[in-house]
Amino acid sequence: MEKRICLFCNEAINGRSDKKFCSDLCRNAHNNKLNSNENNYVRNLILMLRKNRRILQHVLTTDKITLAKQKLLDLGFNFKYITHTQITRNGHQYNYCFEYGYMLLDSGLVLVVKKQIESEHKS
Repeated sequence: MEKRICLFCNEAINGRSDKKFCSDLCRNAHNNKLNSNENNYVRNLILMLRKNRRILQHVLTTDKITLAKQKLLDLGFNFKYITHTQITRNGHQYNYCFEYGYMLLDSGLVLVVKKQIESEHKS
């Protein structure tokens, strides 16, 4: 019978013939190592989008607000990360981080809004 070794720690494996790891610890460590490299880009992207969303949520104290672009930058907002855009009939472009959006205005100002979500419309 061929001696089987753990894919993670190279120790001998006892038990079922189809086992690939000597323990749950090694199996989890192996899968975490694989996933951390592959998903690191996506994880960081989602973190930036969520941070941008929190910042927009924080500054939006009314239905809409106009503030200096620099204020958002000072809070850590990164204008490179958005989930989608919307162009109005008037040709204005809104950039969104989930349901919170903004439109860049002249002279360094930003208009921040919140898109109505379908469940909020129902009574």
